[in-house]
Amino acid sequence: MADHRSFFLDDALHDYVIAHTTPADPVRRSLTEATAALGPWARMQVADDQAALLSTLVQAIRPTLAVEVGTFTGSSSLAIARALPPGARLLCCDVSDEWTAIARTHWAMAGIDDRIDLVIAPALQTLKGLGDAVVDFAFIDADKTGYLAYYEELVPRLSPHGLLAIDNVLWAGKVLDPTAHDDDTVALRTLNDRIVADDRVEVVMLSVGDGLTLVRRA
Repeated sequence: MADHRSFFLDDALHDYVIAHTTPADPVRRSLTEATAALGPWARMQVADDQAALLSTLVQAIRPTLAVEVGTFTGSSSLAIARALPPGARLLCCDVSDEWTAIARTHWAMAGIDDRIDLVIAPALQTLKGLGDAVVDFAFIDADKTGYLAYYEELVPRLSPHGLLAIDNVLWAGKVLDPTAHDDDTVALRTLNDRIVADDRVEVVMLSVGDGLTLVRRA
């Protein structure tokens, strides 16, 4: 995310939001700095207010099993795993050893590495391998063209109190741009239309980060 903030906030509103959100601790600040060193790739890190929201949601749901599709350098997984109740697990799906090495370092710094299972493999393969496992919380933030397939794998596995969070659903506003026909934008439009028409779920779309959709079983 540009400037590591929610896309649809101007600078003044962003500063106000952050000033009224529980501040980042030293581990999170270290992770933000390490990710910033990656240059343009750092825009993929979730915004601070979004990380705080994920943590709050997980604390409320108290999942036994949480799943993250797309780990990058570990900002969202740090927020999720820290909020897990005793004995719960977070399954992280990613394909990069390089980026997730930064995540591993900061999971260890936070003392939460023992509750995270990182699988380096195509996420769809990992999700299909869950079998009949019940998922209480899931976060999708990976390749946009794969979102719909990840959604379809996760929704049937959601527990009655489970929640699925999907990032980048507004795509910097490109979902409303009639001239935007790139694969990612088309995939996100298709996903958004699919979710709101899916009678299995209830959905709310938020303008946090780059757009965050929350889905629960109806």
